[in-house]
This record gives sequence, C-alpha cells and structure tokens, in this order.
Amino acid sequence: MIKVGEVLVSDDIAKVEFVCHLEKCKGACCVEGDLGAPLEEDELEVMEKIQKKVKPYLTPDGLKSIEEQGPYILDEDGDYSTPTIEGRECAYAHYDKQGVLKCGIEQAYLDGKIKYRKPISCHLYPIRITKKKNFEAVNYHEWSICSAACAFGESLKVPLYKFLKEPLIRKYGEAWYEELVTKIEQKDKR
Repeated sequence: MIKVGEVLVSDDIAKVEFVCHLEKCKGACCVEGDLGAPLEEDELEVMEKIQKKVKPYLTPDGLKSIEEQGPYILDEDGDYSTPTIEGRECAYAHYDKQGVLKCGIEQAYLDGKIKYRKPISCHLYPIRITKKKNFEAVNYHEWSICSAACAFGESLKVPLYKFLKEPLIRKYGEAWYEELVTKIEQKDKR
C-alpha cells in the first residue's frame, strides 16, 4: 500500500497496466453489474441540475427509466447510484453507430453543454474507492470484461495511475497526484 495524505492506494494502481479498449469491450462496464454507477453525495445536486441539458443525449428507454426512478436512486445499502434500464445498462448510456455504449452525460460535457464530465466513479473506473471512517482506500477492480484493456495497457506499457491521471487529479487534486507519482517512483527505485 501507498499512503498519500489520508488515502491508502493499492500497489495494483502502480503495477497494473491498463488502457480502455472500447472497440473490444463495447462499454460493458456501463451494462454489467448489480446497479448503475455509484454516486457521491455531492454529485446528487449536479445530477438533478443537468437533466434538461443531458436529455437530448439519452435513449427513450433511458429517459423513461429516469422519469420513473429519478436522476439517481438510493439502494438498500444506503448508497446512491444512477438508475438503470430494467436492471441492465445505465439510464444515461446510449449506443453509438459502432455499437459501443457511451455516456450521454460525458457527450453533453464534450459538446460544451455542461461542465460536469460524468460521475467520478465512472471517470476513475477500474479504480474503486472505499470510504472508511478516517481514510479512503483506492483499489483496482479486476474484472474479466476489462481483459482487453489490460492487454492493451501492457502492449503500450501504461500503468493504471498514468492512464487515470485526469480523474485522479479531479478527485484528489494536482498536489495529491504528484505526491502519488513521487512515492511510486521512489518505491520502484528500491
């Protein structure tokens, strides 16, 4: 483990090589799993505010799910997440012409319609954050649907912490990220 401030970072974040390969997985992480994308409490108000501007990027089924369930849901464990379409894909997702699942929120962001890129849990994936009383734990979520991303990352020699530089900075800040890099590099020299 690597400790950066009050955050414990799994060694996998430095060792695992990973680059998303959407052409291979087709955005399976937006479909597979028990729930939609995990949301932090400070994202709930944002999810409510972006609805009108995101609406044109969503499918009729996605819009219906949001209308029925709301812009986010509270699960039985007390955690918030995006609604899904009949327990499958995220209600904010849509398929592009190549059959790849893409995020309607992110497309609205890329088109300059909103300033919120997408839920931080999606931006950080395959990193998952576990919140404890006095610290957060940053872990790699290994999943077979990302095997192509691991192979692609290995071929390019890109470690996970470098691939996810932007979302890690978004979550923890530039200074935190620089400290993480320094600690990883120091550990590698030993």
